[in-house]
Amino acid sequence: MSGAATPGTEGNEPARQKRRYDSALRQERAARTRERIVAAGSELVHGFPVWDWRELTFRAVAEAAGVGERTVYRHFPTERALHGAVMRRLEEEAGVSYDGVGLDDIAAITERSFATLSSFAVPRFSAPDPEEPSLAAQDQRRRDALLGALAPHTTDWSEEQRQMAAAILDVLWNVPSYERLMSKWGFDGARSTRAITWAMNLLTEAIREGHRPEEGPAEESPDAPGGG
Repeated sequence: MSGAATPGTEGNEPARQKRRYDSALRQERAARTRERIVAAGSELVHGFPVWDWRELTFRAVAEAAGVGERTVYRHFPTERALHGAVMRRLEEEAGVSYDGVGLDDIAAITERSFATLSSFAVPRFSAPDPEEPSLAAQDQRRRDALLGALAPHTTDWSEEQRQMAAAILDVLWNVPSYERLMSKWGFDGARSTRAITWAMNLLTEAIREGHRPEEGPAEESPDAPGGG
């Protein structure tokens, strides 16, 4: 003979299932809303006439996404968090990831980065706001990725040599180099990209072959004998 259902077990199963369903539905709706907010932020940045993210406000993104400002706040408690999410979306759209970058990946990532520039309304990118945290964070991630890509190939290099090689790759990767080729040399975007990736490939090949930059004389410490 089977026992009667115990209160709080089988009898409450439909209620638990409903709560799980409601919770999953809320999560799905929240994910869709967050996606709409981030997509709206990306669209706004693409339309900026200057590379100034101060216009990427909660109000502007809320209006573009068709939601209230409070909804944006619920997903992104600070403007910095919102900007960071939009920056990551722009990187995804460009097919750029700084995770696990290897020496052989750098030229291809640079090419993808430059290929997306025409999708922005900004006529020049050479003077981004240095105070914008998302831009500063992206720049730091790129520099860290370059140093990480060089590390396996430069184990017997000094830190100064490794940094010099990474710095030159960073200069080539950076948008001002691309824009100078266009504005001062009259190259189009494709030709500028080919020139830069050609130079990057030469440099990465030199790094693989152990051709390191020359170090300067060590700076003498003021406390050393004969120092100032």
